[in-house]
Amino acid sequence: MVEFGQIVILNGAPRSGKSSIVTAIQNSFDGIWMNLGVDVFARQVTPARCQPGIGLRPGGERLELEPFVVASFNALYGSVGVHSRVGLNVVVDVGHHESYSVPCSTLAICVKHLEGLPVLFVGVRCPIEIIMERRRASVEGHYPVGSSNEPIPEPIRRWQHEVHQPGIYDLDVDTSQLSPDECAAKIQRYLETTPRPTAFERLAALTNHERRL
Repeated sequence: MVEFGQIVILNGAPRSGKSSIVTAIQNSFDGIWMNLGVDVFARQVTPARCQPGIGLRPGGERLELEPFVVASFNALYGSVGVHSRVGLNVVVDVGHHESYSVPCSTLAICVKHLEGLPVLFVGVRCPIEIIMERRRASVEGHYPVGSSNEPIPEPIRRWQHEVHQPGIYDLDVDTSQLSPDECAAKIQRYLETTPRPTAFERLAALTNHERRL
């Protein structure tokens, strides 16, 4: 019987440092760790006309994309579940929120596909001032960086608030205080010392309750 692969979900706002933690996990953890998540889907999987796909920011700005977002989250977590069931470890970087024009229930999608699998839910935190510094320093050139009239654009403020609702995690890491390697080491210590993380079970109970209402 194949042992299920471990799943680590890193949830946080854009530029909070998730991708760097993914790299640190792949470089330092034992075993094979597959990288699935928002960056992979946006850059390698999603066609240009459907961008930003599952990276669609809070605020209900692109109503026509929301059905595709739902389908993409189903595809993402369906794939994560398949990887785990064949014994591959998976690290997933995402930015969950429910600030769409209609409920998309992305966390419920996660619960549906990963029920019964070993899941560690990690909140990736970073003060908004540090996120703005990273946006201004980015060489990618497509991040809003603010202006004299609006130093912190409203979409960035929405991300900062909405991405950590309801905020149920097994542990949090603050990338303004810890390097990617230190965040990965903290996650590794948790996996080694905690036999049964509970955040996923609490999320499952919450989403099941919401469906019954």
